[in-house]
Amino acid sequence: MQDTFIQAYPKLQQSAVAVAGLWLSHGDEPLLSQWLVDALRPHWRAQNYAIKRIELISVKSWQEVLSELGSQSLFDDASALIVTGNHKPDKAVITELERFAQDAQAGSHGHSLLWLTPKQDKRAQSSKWFAPFAQYGHVIDCNLYNEQQRQQLLQIQAQQFGLTLSQDAWQLLMSHTEHHLLSAYQTLWRLSYLFAPQLMANNNVATQENSNSSSPLSQVALDITDLQAALVSDAQFSVFDLSDAMLSGNSAQVAKIIFQLKATDEPTTLVLWAISKDMRQIMQLMDGQDPQALGIWRSKQGLYQQACRRQSKAQTAAWPALLYRCDQAIKGLIIQPAWELLLQAALELTGKRLFPTK
Repeated sequence: MQDTFIQAYPKLQQSAVAVAGLWLSHGDEPLLSQWLVDALRPHWRAQNYAIKRIELISVKSWQEVLSELGSQSLFDDASALIVTGNHKPDKAVITELERFAQDAQAGSHGHSLLWLTPKQDKRAQSSKWFAPFAQYGHVIDCNLYNEQQRQQLLQIQAQQFGLTLSQDAWQLLMSHTEHHLLSAYQTLWRLSYLFAPQLMANNNVATQENSNSSSPLSQVALDITDLQAALVSDAQFSVFDLSDAMLSGNSAQVAKIIFQLKATDEPTTLVLWAISKDMRQIMQLMDGQDPQALGIWRSKQGLYQQACRRQSKAQTAAWPALLYRCDQAIKGLIIQPAWELLLQAALELTGKRLFPTK
C-alpha cells in the first residue's frame, strides 16, 4: 500500500492502527520522517514493542537487521526496528523481507520494520528491492509537492499545539520562514509556549462547562499582530518596524532601527531578508504586477505604492547587485562590514542614497 504523508498522517493519529510488517518512508523532508516515527511510536508502545535503531553502513548491514528481528522474536512480545541509510538489500535479503511481510499479514508475528530513505524516483520504485514494501507493506511518500501541502501539514501541527492562525498570519509565517517547514514548525512551537497561559485558561473554562463530556481542547485564535509579536526579538525594534520605516520613506527612523538591531545582535540574515523582500516586491510592482497577486496585504499596499513613486527604473536596477554585496559581506566573502551595506540598502528604499548613481 502506498500513501502520501498527508494521507497517512491523520490515519496514524487514530487510537488503533495495525503497525506490524514492513514500512518504508522516502523523501527529502527529514521532518516528515521524524513526524512519521513520532506518530508510530505511541502504537508501538501501546503494543509493548521493543524499539531499536540500526544504520545501514553497507549492504551487509541488512544481515544485522534480519538478525535483530530474529533475536527479538525470541525474547520480546514484539519489536519495532527503525532502519536508516540508503544501501539497498540484495536478492537474498529481499526474499527474507518478503517472507517477513507475508508472515506479518498472516498474523504469525507482530514485529515492525520502518526503513527511512531519501526520495526514491519512479525508476527506484520499480526495482525489486522496493516490491516487498509496496506489495505487502506500507510505503509513505514523505515529500511536499506544493505550498498547499506544506500549510496543510502545519495546520495539523498548529491544531495539536492548540493554535488557530488567521489567513494573514499564515501568510506572514510562511513568508518569514521562507517556506521552510522546520522553521515554520519551530515558530508554531514557540507560539504554543508564549500563549500557554491563555490556552490553559481556555481549557479550564471548557472543562468546567463540559465536565461530563469528552470535548476537544480549546484553541487559541491568533491573528497577524499576535504572530508579529512572537517573531520579534528582544530588541526595541524588529525587522517589521524596519520594513514600515523603509516603505514610508523615514530615513532617520531607518537608521535608528538599523543601529538598534545591530546593538542587539539581530541576525544579519533576517535583516537582509526583510530588505530584499521589500526591494523585490517594489521592483515587481514597478513592472506592473498586481500587489494582491504578490501577497502584499491591503493595509500595506499604499506604503508600497508610495515607495514605488520614490524610485526610478535606473535606481532599482542597481538593487540586485547591492543585495548580492550584502549577502557576500554577511558570509565574510568581502571586507566591507555587513551592517554598513545593510544600512545603505535600507536607505535606498527610503529614497535616500549614500552613494548617488551617476
